[in-house]
Amino acid sequence: MVKVREDRPTLDSGALNTPVWVGRVAALADIDADHAQVLTRACELAERLEPEPGDKLTGWGEGYSTFSAGLEMAEILAEMQLDEETLAAAILYRSVRENKIGLHSVVESFGPTIAALIDGVRKMAAISSISNKSGEKAFGQEATEHADNVRKMLVAMVDDVRVALIKLAERTSAIRAVKNAPIEKRQRVAREVSDIYAPLAHRLGIGHIKWELEDVSFRYLQPYDYKYIAKLLDERRLDRQTYIDGVLAILKSALEKENIRIAEISGRAKHIYSIWRKMRRKEISFSEVYDIRAVRILVDTEQDCYRVLGIVHSLWHNIPNEFDDYIANPKENGYRSLHTAVKGPANRVLEVQIRTEKMHEEAEFGVCAHWRYKNSDKGDASAGYEQKIAWLREVLEWHDEVGGGTLEDNLPTGIDQDRIYVFTPEGHVIDLPEFATPLDFAFRIHSDIGIHCKGAKVNGRICPLNRALKNADQVEILTGNRESPSRDWLNASLGYITTSRARSRLQAWFREQDRELNIDHGRALLDREFLRLAVDNIDYERLARKLNLQTLDDLYAAAGTGDLTVDRVIQAAQRLFSPDKNPSPAISLVGRASREDQFDGSDVYIDGVGNLLSYIAQCCRPIPGDSISGFITQGRGVSIHRQDCSNVLQHAEDEPQKIIKVDWAEKPEQVYSVEIIVEAFDRHGLLRDITTLLDRERVNVSAMQTLSDKSLNTVEMSLNVEVASFTVLSRLLAKLSQMPNVTAVRRRQTT
Repeated sequence: MVKVREDRPTLDSGALNTPVWVGRVAALADIDADHAQVLTRACELAERLEPEPGDKLTGWGEGYSTFSAGLEMAEILAEMQLDEETLAAAILYRSVRENKIGLHSVVESFGPTIAALIDGVRKMAAISSISNKSGEKAFGQEATEHADNVRKMLVAMVDDVRVALIKLAERTSAIRAVKNAPIEKRQRVAREVSDIYAPLAHRLGIGHIKWELEDVSFRYLQPYDYKYIAKLLDERRLDRQTYIDGVLAILKSALEKENIRIAEISGRAKHIYSIWRKMRRKEISFSEVYDIRAVRILVDTEQDCYRVLGIVHSLWHNIPNEFDDYIANPKENGYRSLHTAVKGPANRVLEVQIRTEKMHEEAEFGVCAHWRYKNSDKGDASAGYEQKIAWLREVLEWHDEVGGGTLEDNLPTGIDQDRIYVFTPEGHVIDLPEFATPLDFAFRIHSDIGIHCKGAKVNGRICPLNRALKNADQVEILTGNRESPSRDWLNASLGYITTSRARSRLQAWFREQDRELNIDHGRALLDREFLRLAVDNIDYERLARKLNLQTLDDLYAAAGTGDLTVDRVIQAAQRLFSPDKNPSPAISLVGRASREDQFDGSDVYIDGVGNLLSYIAQCCRPIPGDSISGFITQGRGVSIHRQDCSNVLQHAEDEPQKIIKVDWAEKPEQVYSVEIIVEAFDRHGLLRDITTLLDRERVNVSAMQTLSDKSLNTVEMSLNVEVASFTVLSRLLAKLSQMPNVTAVRRRQTT
């Protein structure tokens, strides 16, 4: 259970020494100070990195140094009982950020985990820095969308929840530190915290951090409203406290008479920002905010919750339409509690919340404090973003339940991320689907930018237009007035465009061009593709009718505008002119029969034995899922054993040359042997790049021959590959043709 301290000590010079702070932080985090060696070494190093007393931290308030800032961050995190590595990373973070020590030195002294945490926080800081330049220029809805995209980008970057927590602690420390800074500095920090980090803390359910960030940001951004509400609260504070004390006394007495054990009963102070937000949202005055006077009662069981509710309603008259049973009907995020508003003593409105201790922990720090609880914009986040948020929350909840331990042990992998967030050169955040390319980005900005695109820079470097973008990339599109799009961009096999928006804009542009020009381009495109596939004698008239087009020109025009993709034409041709429909097919592949079922017609296959006979060894009888090895027998084929089988282990010792690597496989599909010719200007690494591409495309190579001409510096490669269809072959030829120095790629014509 996480316990948040109400009496946060201030940083004073007398406390800035390692033994005192190690003891203080370790106690908060429930760590044995005598064994907190990593924490002690981090404090000692951070202290040594400040040779001058009072060494100030750039841009922070008076009395803050890299050491004091790190210690305060560690204390904030210790209140959440985080592990020693996280606390050490927090202490060292500012020293690394201020270039007092390099990240490589942290790796050498503290290991890769702490260094990775620090580096993750640095990346989050870099994102905030870039986005602030653009966010300061945005207003209204644009500013809101910008801030929300930045929050999504930060979440998308985080693979270790501790990185997000350290960053929240750093921003909390920063906004505390600027209280005496110039007003411009205070407002800049407050805007960033209010737009990005307070909502992020809210979405992660870290209530006490969220409330502090919201209130302090509100104080700096809207000082007059803050002072107005604070003054009203101060004027009524003594009266309110006296009133609440009287209510608590009445409730305690009534509950004791009914023998209900009270785990905790207290008056709940509403935060200034929450009061202001409710006044604006409901368009009410300060006096109409019912929950300024509020009581929270924690009991042992759900049954006790309802018993307490009955007692409260017997003591005071409840206000109609102000009762909510979130125990019987939890909120969509899992939040559970009883809420009621009554006219208490002196006929004053009083809010009462009743819940169990477990419900309270969930509401304050668990899964039911999900961001939808108090946000009405339920549809603004994508599924991948929501999954990431839920995962971060699950890790936090797990950490509470086990009472400490190492967060790293519970970090999952393979989180789906269906959106990426990239920057324009000006710092605006653009969201795109995963695997989007610079061309998708260009059309997302404006159709004219996409149409006139001639290149792209990603993070300052020229890159291919079909490169997949990643989170936090900064993308710049290079354009030219005379540039026009290439029809290759519409070829799905080449991967230039992944979004329907970019494809439809590009197709619309091509449709606007001269029809005769589109016909010429379409004819050249199809002729080139079928020539590359070594397919001739195509009856284009029949093919056009198969595709529901009236004339051959319509076929060419549709291919020229991109309304009809090359892949679709090839698939239609293969169906139309397949061997079983045409005795003399114009389009076909030479088949290599799949090998027979090896185990009496079952769907179990072994990969790695080729066409050799194989059988399951009876000594160990492996089943799919077991780790297996093959042993070449004399005259009986390959016997398949479990890897830990005593017989195969003995075979491996006696006849290791007969042990082969095998694995379970799915039923193989029909594949076809095709010879491909690649012509290129020779260069170092060409063969390696080609084989890497074939491996990435999962294409098996059965033979390869290379012929070089040193005088012309050219090379011709003959590759025998196995493909499942013309579509696969077309994609493979297209990708090979895009490789540097490759001048021609084609399928060899069979005789």
